[in-house]
Amino acid sequence: MTPIDATFSLVDHHGAAVTEQDYRGKWVTVFFGFTHCRMVCPRALGRLTTALDELGPTADKVQPLYITVDPERDSPEVMRAYLEGDHPRFTGLTGTPEQIERAKRAFRVFARRKDDPEDPDGYAVPHTAITYVLDPDGAYATHLTDGLDDKTFTERLRETVTQEA
Repeated sequence: MTPIDATFSLVDHHGAAVTEQDYRGKWVTVFFGFTHCRMVCPRALGRLTTALDELGPTADKVQPLYITVDPERDSPEVMRAYLEGDHPRFTGLTGTPEQIERAKRAFRVFARRKDDPEDPDGYAVPHTAITYVLDPDGAYATHLTDGLDDKTFTERLRETVTQEA
C-alpha cells in the first residue's frame, strides 16, 4: 500500500485546470502551504530552490509544485505573484475549498484554519510540512521532512531523482 494517493484536480497559477496526469514524465515535488505563511513555507520553498540549484542540470527533470491550503486567499494571481520573483521553478496550485480538501486527503496532509491576531486577515493555517516526491509515472517515491538539515535534504532528493523510475 502506498502512503499517499498523489491525485489532484486543481488550477495552476496561470489559471489552467491541471491534474497529476499533466506532470507525467518528470519527477514532481509537492509541498502544501500558503502565501501568508510567515516561517515554514518560505523556509521550505527556499530549501527546495537551493536543493534544485545544487542539482544542476538534473533539476530539469524535476517539477516543483506548491499547493495552497488557503484557497480563500490564494487565487491563481496571488500564487503567481508569490512564486515568480523568488521561486520561478515552482508551479502554484489552487482551487475551490472542496478541491483543496480532496488534494489534502489524497496526500494525507493536515491543515486547519485557526484564529491568529498577528495575521492581517486574523487567521493562519497550520499545516503538514513535508515535501513529497513523485516519480515520472506519478507514483509516490519518497518524502522529505521539514526536520532534515539542508545537506541531507539535497542528498536525498538527488538520490531519488537520479534513480531509474
